[in-house]
Amino acid sequence: MGTGIVAILLNAFSELYPRYHGSPRTLSIAFFILNVLIFSIILLISILRYALYPATWTLMLQHPVQSLFLGTIPMGFATIINMFATVCVPAWGGSTPMTKHHNRHETMTAAWLLPIVACIVAAASGGVVASVLPEPNHALITIVTSYVLWGMGVPLALMVMVMYFHRLAIHNLPSQEVIVSVFLPLGPMGQGGYAALKLGIQASKTFPETNTLHPMAGEVLYVLAWMTAITLWGFGLVWLFFAVASISRSKFPFNMGWWGFTFPIGVFTMSTITIGQELPSAFFRVLGTVLGVSVILLWLLVAVGTVKNILYGNMFQAPCLREMEKKACAASAGMQQQDV
Repeated sequence: MGTGIVAILLNAFSELYPRYHGSPRTLSIAFFILNVLIFSIILLISILRYALYPATWTLMLQHPVQSLFLGTIPMGFATIINMFATVCVPAWGGSTPMTKHHNRHETMTAAWLLPIVACIVAAASGGVVASVLPEPNHALITIVTSYVLWGMGVPLALMVMVMYFHRLAIHNLPSQEVIVSVFLPLGPMGQGGYAALKLGIQASKTFPETNTLHPMAGEVLYVLAWMTAITLWGFGLVWLFFAVASISRSKFPFNMGWWGFTFPIGVFTMSTITIGQELPSAFFRVLGTVLGVSVILLWLLVAVGTVKNILYGNMFQAPCLREMEKKACAASAGMQQQDV
């Protein structure tokens, strides 16, 4: 997800600044290829893991936190689809269920949003895919389906964010290991606004072509999309302030959770850039550029830290297996006491 959003941001920079089109475009394609490679390797490793050790699948599903990250699989794949639609198609093709886990409010983290945001990411991808579909009726089906996915994701995300805000107000901040998760609410706000705007843009083009609803339906949806996007963007600013204030008072070790910095801020940046393009507004374009450069620098920082910790062999951990080991050790100790 983090690598994919960097590729998308660099591609957006190439469109935002046509004078310097070549360099960001080349870097964007390089990150796109890297993202496909990383996604393919991790997907293959995951398939092999659960095929060779089937018991780990059940353990993972029953874990109250690790199971939430299943939503990152379609979200990571969605970044590949977006880049394929914006880069490969013009070049080659012509013009979540309820959990059964026992959760507690005081231990809740923003990771609860991960399965929900997958619907919003899919809706945004639908807007991108619809823009390159040559058949208007196919584009219409994609847009309507994406609106349904948006309706499934954004309201539910807002409900979870209310609970999460209450948890932050009543209880302490999340633990140091998951403190980076405070940035995750930026995901549904940024991606929700970006998805609404992309769908509104495509609706304004496709609805008149297909005589859908009313002759002005597409234009109405476009205006509503902009209002929705700017509202969610403003709400995202509030969560960005909360997140920065939270981590500024915390010292937290490097772990895989640091990748949680990149994608939420990245999609918020894409929403900022898209709003700036549609207004048009120099303020939003400049702010989007600053945020985009920050995301790229964050990616470099986290990527270097990840490679370093992989070399030292202390990067990847499976929480469900670690808890199983603790239970096994406790059971073994109990049996020894009984023998004594």
